[in-house]
Amino acid sequence: MGGYFISLEGGEGAGKSTALGTIRDWLQSRQKEFVLTREPGGTPPAERIRELLLDPATGELAPLTELLLMFAARNENLERVIRPALAAGKIVVCDRFTDASMAYQGAGRGLGREPVERLAALVHGDLFPDLTLLLDVPVDIGLERISTRSEGPDRFEQTRPEFLERVRQGYLEQARRDPDRFAVIDATAGLEQVGDEIRAVLEERLT
Repeated sequence: MGGYFISLEGGEGAGKSTALGTIRDWLQSRQKEFVLTREPGGTPPAERIRELLLDPATGELAPLTELLLMFAARNENLERVIRPALAAGKIVVCDRFTDASMAYQGAGRGLGREPVERLAALVHGDLFPDLTLLLDVPVDIGLERISTRSEGPDRFEQTRPEFLERVRQGYLEQARRDPDRFAVIDATAGLEQVGDEIRAVLEERLT
């Protein structure tokens, strides 16, 4: 099998870190060649942008500024990590991709689809994930999970529930638009059940 692009999406407190571990373990058990990366981030310059975007001390940014920073980091990740790995025939697993920009900046910040689509066309053209796993969790449950973490909330986690609800609906709207690419996982279920659902999707798509 050639290169295969998987993205993992979800709102705050959806359990992406645990899900990434499940995906990694499954790929290792099948002896697949894979690369893990994240957005914003994935390269040293993009990680610097991530620090700026997630640091509560950054404060408010104009929505378009936030979107442009996301795509600046994304372009670096694509050029240095994602495209080379796919060209080498590897599986790429990316914690967030452009669907996150559509949900957070497009729906959450109110920019709409057009600026996200225009930047996506410029930065990655017709390269989109082959599979997107969307961990869906109601906002109140996600916020409750975040409140139990030892580290404080990041800049996005500090935002109001109304913003996070727009983000969630933005994600679900994208899943409705592209049902062949998206697999929506009920992230309110127990860890084992969520893991089983993820493994079942991977078995279906990658074996």
